[in-house]
Amino acid sequence: MSHALSDQDIIDLLALEPNATCGFVRITYMSKLSIGADALPPPFARRGPAGSALYFLVTPHAPVRLHRIRNDQLYHYYLGDPLELFLLHNDGAAERVVVGPDLRAGQRVQLLIPGDTFHTARLLGRGRWFLGASTEWPGVTPQDVEIGELDQLATKYPGVATEIRAIAASVRDVPAAGAPR
Repeated sequence: MSHALSDQDIIDLLALEPNATCGFVRITYMSKLSIGADALPPPFARRGPAGSALYFLVTPHAPVRLHRIRNDQLYHYYLGDPLELFLLHNDGAAERVVVGPDLRAGQRVQLLIPGDTFHTARLLGRGRWFLGASTEWPGVTPQDVEIGELDQLATKYPGVATEIRAIAASVRDVPAAGAPR
């Protein structure tokens, strides 16, 4: 007999913790291989892990806040409702992509988010929760994460300004928990 999972079940079973940028998180991999400070160009002129991976859970009360990570990251869909991402590329282009299980509807089970791409997201479907993962290279350290300035980004990306403002308004009263990963 199958048992439907709740967001709290997932938090408990995967030992997820609140995160300031993307709901609940647990780092599952941090490469023991280290990249030297002189091996990569700025802004990665630092010593750090070659790669990292984490689980993340998004709920209506634990959203994806408008942020960017210096590193390339690959989102992976695992369970739950689809997640609509708003990608704000450096060249001024904006893109909407749905990460979820319905391949026939054009949803993706993996999505590459290029480094330095601001992004936010909202739940679709029944809007209960989204369980996914992110892998990053080089590995993410706290200085790689930046929270986006909503007004500045809404001006630069007018085509999605209404949506990103609506997402920001829906999470305005949700306290950001934890520190950026």
